[in-house]
Amino acid sequence: MCLRLVNQKTVLYGTTIMQQDAPLCHSRREARRQSRREAILDVAAQSFLERGYAGTTMSAIAATLGGSKGTLWSYFPSKEVLFAAVIDRVTEAFRAQLSLILNPRDGIETALRRFCTEFMRKIVSPEAVALYRLAVGEAHRFPGIGRIFFERAPLQTQKLLAAFIGEAMERGQLRRSDPLVAARQLIAMCMLGSHQQLLMSVVEEVTAETIAAEVDRAMQTFLRANVP
Repeated sequence: MCLRLVNQKTVLYGTTIMQQDAPLCHSRREARRQSRREAILDVAAQSFLERGYAGTTMSAIAATLGGSKGTLWSYFPSKEVLFAAVIDRVTEAFRAQLSLILNPRDGIETALRRFCTEFMRKIVSPEAVALYRLAVGEAHRFPGIGRIFFERAPLQTQKLLAAFIGEAMERGQLRRSDPLVAARQLIAMCMLGSHQQLLMSVVEEVTAETIAAEVDRAMQTFLRANVP
């Protein structure tokens, strides 16, 4: 049963019963579609991480969901598009969090230190390490997924930080240079230690104390090079 809007009044089988702002059937359909999309992304993310990109198939995802492959294709027309959507979902909330952290009112050092700490906590998480291994490990066979991962994850974080650094340069808080290069340098210094060790299974986990020490070293080097 579906409600429709006529002259700002809701009509059910020709009888005016109440006022509504929008067709309820439309909102229900959108809610169901969004719920279905999230379910697809849940299954796809698990499959990509467990089976890799090559081992994940649209047919297997459809079978796990209990629907037809045609329905799956109506949401995501290719495996590449589905992989990109998984990356977007993983990274969007984190970038929003970083945007809030990069508050110029907190002072350049405080904001950058907080950014580096949260960035480190994220990239050493099991999910992030697994995703990074997936993208790097299969990029040579599937260049498309390497490009998707880089453009939607590392590059977006670099641009976010570069925008903040560029504004600090305009205010005279940092020496003028290429903001994107400066952002990449700071991020790279954060990733040189425990993150690399995790990727290569040299260590199994990273403590908060290790993160704090590595962020401190990265910040000292960055500030020495960039503060007037």
